[in-house]
Amino acid sequence: MAAARQAAEGLNGDACELAIVFASGSHLAAPEATLEGVHEALAPAALVGCGAGGVLGRGREVEDGTAVSVLAVAMEAGRAEPFHAVARPVDDGLVVEGLPSLAGADGVVLVPDPYSFPTDAILADLRDRAPGVPVMGGVSSARTLDGAGALFYGDEIVEDGAVGLRLEGVETLPCVSQGAAPIGPELEITAADGHVIAELEGAPALERLREVIVALDEHERSMIGGGLLVGMAVDFDHPDHRQHEFLVRSLLGADPEAGTVALGARVRPGQVIRLHARDAASADTDLREALELRREALGGRPPAGALVFTCNGRGAQMFGEPDHDAAVLERELAGAPAAGFFAAGEIGPVGGENFLHGFTATMAIFAP
Repeated sequence: MAAARQAAEGLNGDACELAIVFASGSHLAAPEATLEGVHEALAPAALVGCGAGGVLGRGREVEDGTAVSVLAVAMEAGRAEPFHAVARPVDDGLVVEGLPSLAGADGVVLVPDPYSFPTDAILADLRDRAPGVPVMGGVSSARTLDGAGALFYGDEIVEDGAVGLRLEGVETLPCVSQGAAPIGPELEITAADGHVIAELEGAPALERLREVIVALDEHERSMIGGGLLVGMAVDFDHPDHRQHEFLVRSLLGADPEAGTVALGARVRPGQVIRLHARDAASADTDLREALELRREALGGRPPAGALVFTCNGRGAQMFGEPDHDAAVLERELAGAPAAGFFAAGEIGPVGGENFLHGFTATMAIFAP
């Protein structure tokens, strides 16, 4: 397999301790054969990955059709422990088996199946059990041609659960580029229940949002034509409101009689929100600025490599040109090896907490 052989060349004769593989198109007709080719070319000690609707590598994206992306890793220090976790029903809910202890971990790469793994619930649980441990990854976006799950673990195709890596002694910089521009003023929630906002700054929420939208300029109103988003400050207790990090979520609906609005996340009184709009220009700027910050954190050194999980709603349909995210990474990370896929949901930290996102480009960038 050409991609695995290319990856082997990048190891300069070192043994491959880990292969991360994302495959699309006809590779999913016989995925076992695809993994066999990777093992033949790399002989990795461990392998994880998944089937995808599209994949990306160094400077190039294949959004549909047949392609494979491979990252081969030789580790001088640290450990990347592969795992396969599954969720089993019990009387009062679910129990997850196979997820390693995260005590002492520096990070986690998580690649779940969308139908059989409760990603949101697991991330919420990890916020309590492993605070501060970044979880980065993406939800598998394709299945085998017979409709089964397509997660890769060693030389096996596993149909359910999630595969991933527990990282220890591996310096990893998480990066979540949400690509949404803030518009209008910040607003404080003064009454809320669950996902529903009842009041903003003492006024009915829907009424206050309408006032904000009416006050937008023509360009800002055109930006929200593709759908209105809401950014929730995940650091709402920060004394300097200019420092907010916003978790961007969809506006799910409104009740005109009650004057309430519903978001795609739980909210609470005292939290700060701000309207957001997603467009290509803001997504491009946000990605470049986010990568520039990581490059500065590395002291200008090129990273050892990167894993990339970009939303299947991005790509050419958002940017009007092919290869956008991959090309930006290639330039900003000085040509460091990268592999990734177009995900059905992206996993990464915002404000120090891990969330499942949409429309983001989320990365795990490995220090040299």
